[in-house]
Amino acid sequence: MFKDRFEAGRLLAKALEAYRGTDAIVLAIPRGALQIGQVLHEELGLPLDIMVTKKIPHPMSEEFAIGAVGPEGEYFVDIQAARDVSPLYIDAQRKKLASLVEEKYERYRGRRPKPKLRGKTVIIVDDGIATGSTMLAAIHVIKKQKPAKIVVAVPVGPSAAIRRMREETNEVVCLLIPDFFFAIGAFYGDFPQVEDEEAIDILRKCQS
Repeated sequence: MFKDRFEAGRLLAKALEAYRGTDAIVLAIPRGALQIGQVLHEELGLPLDIMVTKKIPHPMSEEFAIGAVGPEGEYFVDIQAARDVSPLYIDAQRKKLASLVEEKYERYRGRRPKPKLRGKTVIIVDDGIATGSTMLAAIHVIKKQKPAKIVVAVPVGPSAAIRRMREETNEVVCLLIPDFFFAIGAFYGDFPQVEDEEAIDILRKCQS
C-alpha cells in the first residue's frame, strides 16, 4: 500500500530513473495523476503536461466506449465495438467531444501550444488503472502523433489490464499488481479527491 500519491510518485521516479535527462515528456491524466506527475517532474527533471481524452459512448450504453477523442481533434474508433453504430452518430460525437476536450485544455493550460509528441518518448501517468479504458483511450490518441516510444507508468493495476497495456505500448511500469483488485483507492492510505483548482495549480507551477 502507498501512503499517498506523492509517495507513489517517488517510487515511480526510481523505477523510471533511466529516463532522467532524456527527451521524454510526462503526460498526466487529470486530475489525481498530476500529483504523481509533479514528483516525476521534480525528481527526474522531465517536462510535465496533461493528456485529456473523452470516451465516445455507444448510443445504447453510456458506459460502453467505442472510441475516444483527444486534443487537436485526434480520435480513434474501435471497429469491432462500433460495428453496429452509425458513422453519422460517431461524427456527431467526435465533434461534440472535441470541443469539450479543448475546453478542458484551455482551462488547465490557457492558450499555450500543446506539446509536440512526434519522435519523443511519452510517459503516460495515472494514479492507478482499474478497467484500463481511460488509459487505452490516451494510448490510442497519442499513437496518432507518431511518438518514438510510449511508456505507461502507474502505481497499481490489475493483471488483466496491465497485460493489455503491454500489448499496446513499448513499456509498462506498474509497481503493484495485486492478486485481488477492488478499487484504486484501496491501495492508498490517503486517497483524497484532487480538485481541478489543485491540479491546475500543480501544472502551472511545473511549467513556470
